[in-house]
This record gives sequence, C-alpha cells and structure tokens, in this order.
Amino acid sequence: MIKDKVVIITGASSGIGEATAKLLSSKGAKVVLGARRDDKLKHIVAEIEAGGGHASYRELDVTKQADNDEIVSLAKERFGRVDAIFLNAGIMPNSQLSALKTDDWHQMVDVNIKGVLNGVAAVLPTFTEQKFGHVITTSSVAGLKAYPGGAVYGGTKWFVRDFMEVLRMESALEGTNIRTATIYPAAINTELLGAIRDKATAEAMQKVYDQYGISPERIADIVAFAIDAPADTTINEFTVGPANQPW
Repeated sequence: MIKDKVVIITGASSGIGEATAKLLSSKGAKVVLGARRDDKLKHIVAEIEAGGGHASYRELDVTKQADNDEIVSLAKERFGRVDAIFLNAGIMPNSQLSALKTDDWHQMVDVNIKGVLNGVAAVLPTFTEQKFGHVITTSSVAGLKAYPGGAVYGGTKWFVRDFMEVLRMESALEGTNIRTATIYPAAINTELLGAIRDKATAEAMQKVYDQYGISPERIADIVAFAIDAPADTTINEFTVGPANQPW
C-alpha cells in the first residue's frame, strides 16, 4: 500500500525525484522533498497541494549530516512518521581519468557515496526502533558494469550496490524488517548530463541520451512498485532502461 505512507525523497527538485514525488502523492503518499534548489521544491510542493496531495520540503545538501537529520525530523513533525526514504540525489561529471578532474572526483564521492551514508544514518535509528522502513536508492547501470570515462562515477555506484546489499542482510539478521531497493537506470532524460564539464565526454553522452533516453516517470513507476509490494517482501534490485538501448 502506498496510500498514507510518508516518503522522504532527496534530489527531488527535478528529474527522477520530481517525477517520483508527483506519482507517489497522486497515489496518496505524503512526500517530504529535499534538494539544494528550494525555489524548485516550493513550486513542486505547491503543485502537489493544488492537486489535493500532501507534501512538505526543505533545502537539503546531502553531503551535510545535519541537513539529512533535519529532513527526517521534518517528516516526523509534519506527518508523524517515516515509512520510506528514496536516496536519489546524485551527480555524474564524467571524464577520462587522464583529464585529472580531481575536483569532480571528490564531489562525486561526497554526493553519491556520502549522501547515501548520511541519509541512511539519519533514518536508520527511526527504522530500527519502529522495526520497519524502506530504503530506496538510485544507483546506475554504471554500478553493474564498467564504462570508459566513468571510473569514479561507476565506483560510487558500485559502492551503493554493496552498501545496500549489506543493509538488507543485516536488517534480516537483526529482525528490523527494513526493506531495500536499489535501482540501476540506463539512459533516463534528466539533468544528469549537465554536470559533465569535459567537452568530449559530454558530447558523446548527449548522443546516447538523444538516441535512447526515456522519461524519468519510468523510474518513478519502479519506486512506486517497490513501495507497494507487501511488507514481508523485499525487491532488492531493479535494472531499468530503454528497451532499445544495448546497455
């Protein structure tokens, strides 16, 4: 059941996060949205509420533990509980390693890895105490196979895969009933490519997305499917992409 569940979504100001917020709220969920662009969040929340949904938001930098803690507190204050968290924030400023864009490397680690760690650290005490909860993350097909130009990005997404698998196993062993779902999208039309500063990489990636890219609503459907599964069932991984893309 999705109706009345309280779901926190990071990276919620556009793309997959925005699409998921709108879909879940249309199915009766109460959504709490976080991202760095609070002007966009304000607009999305207003849109949801105008349609009769329930939503709240706060500015969120996933690299800061305090921000993650505060959005969990907001969900509890506004809606009384937390049922699921969708850790969707991520960046992909890809480049060849020889380009030595080390600032991009460290930023990917901070957002794609530490952002997940901070989100889980913020919500895990609540989920452990109540003995239920759902952690959903956006990884990438780059978290399943290696791609030239994506060494660091792929590495961060491989981390997410391992981390989520261990979270699932430890929850089962500890009897906390925390469900997990890791999503591995291929070419999805979002703002992800906008962070690529390496010109050759950006042009090559844009061609792929122009040819194959599909709507972020397709990933939102997967999130809804995972949340809607029975409470005694974990669907741990989803690999999702355009039917015509040979990823």
